[in-house]
Amino acid sequence: MSHRPASGLSAVSTALLAMSRHLEVRDVLKTIVVSARELLDAEYAALGVPDDHGGFAQFVVDGVSDAQWKAIGPLPRQHGILAAMLHDEKPQRLDDVRQDPRFGGWPSTHPDMSDFLGLPVRDGDETIAALFLANKRCPRRTGRCGFTEEDEELLTILAQHAAIALTNARLYERSRELTIAEERSRLAHELHDAVSQKLFSLRLTAQAAATLVDRDPARAKGELQQVADLAAEAADELRAAVVELRPAALDEDGLVHTLRTHIQVLDRAHSPHVTFRSGQVRALPAAQEEALLRVAQEALHNALRHSGAGRIDVVLESRRLGPGAVLRIADDGTGFEPSAVRRAGRHLGLVSMRDRASGVGGRLRVESAPGEGATIEMEVPGG
Repeated sequence: MSHRPASGLSAVSTALLAMSRHLEVRDVLKTIVVSARELLDAEYAALGVPDDHGGFAQFVVDGVSDAQWKAIGPLPRQHGILAAMLHDEKPQRLDDVRQDPRFGGWPSTHPDMSDFLGLPVRDGDETIAALFLANKRCPRRTGRCGFTEEDEELLTILAQHAAIALTNARLYERSRELTIAEERSRLAHELHDAVSQKLFSLRLTAQAAATLVDRDPARAKGELQQVADLAAEAADELRAAVVELRPAALDEDGLVHTLRTHIQVLDRAHSPHVTFRSGQVRALPAAQEEALLRVAQEALHNALRHSGAGRIDVVLESRRLGPGAVLRIADDGTGFEPSAVRRAGRHLGLVSMRDRASGVGGRLRVESAPGEGATIEMEVPGG
């Protein structure tokens, strides 16, 4: 009998339900790995999603600490046993992976692994990931249990459902991206049609007023009043369009989840390590949540583009006194002198960030110096 904390249909059902609860790809990948390790009671588990360049677009592990994972170094390549799982439909169950002729070694900081069970995660004829476990826990004090045929059968079932969960998550993310893109395209057309007409009328009326100033001041005054009315209407329509442009993900998922997802994407897409940490933050008024998100996006854009940072940390937490929240974006980059930036006419988005903060009753604080990184902190009062 293999040793595991839970057994039979109950354990499998728990694992499958856990996978079905998530719609974000990263969350699904992590849940698959955690579920597999717990179900088969292994010391280590990992899942790699291959890219088209001989490496892995994503590689999720469980049983390895953050410090260990950082010390291991770059993501593995598609070679040895990993390549076998991606290119061979058969499971790979080994008593000792180190004795397999395909084994090519691992970094000195990599945890030691012996017994091994891996297999591809397939969607039809396509292999979309490789899932593996190592070091089956043994109830005996000496020796190793090793993975059994029963373990292989359970992992095969899990992998089949993992493929469904992962495919659904990808479709969900793609569908949401398309919905957002379509909505923004619609708003862009409406904005162009409505506001451009107002601006065109405003321009003609202003020209008419200019020609009447000397010969008919009374009529010119009337035309200028119309200019003011048209400008006010254009401003109202712009304001309405901006309200409609509130991020769809913010309405659906809330500020914390939206920020986390955005930062995960940036972390994968850029060389600096971008992290996110959040405490227990109560729901905020919609305008404040959007302002916090926009400031975070602007600050992250600046840090990634201009700072030369190796690490950017984003923290969202409740205010120490009273309701509200504090957003902090800190980088370890080259830094800058805020007053010198203003004198040079380069605002790095600081003006718009301050306007967003003050527009919702909040405040923005900027701390930076050459060679000392930068910290942007925004505080909002809550509702």
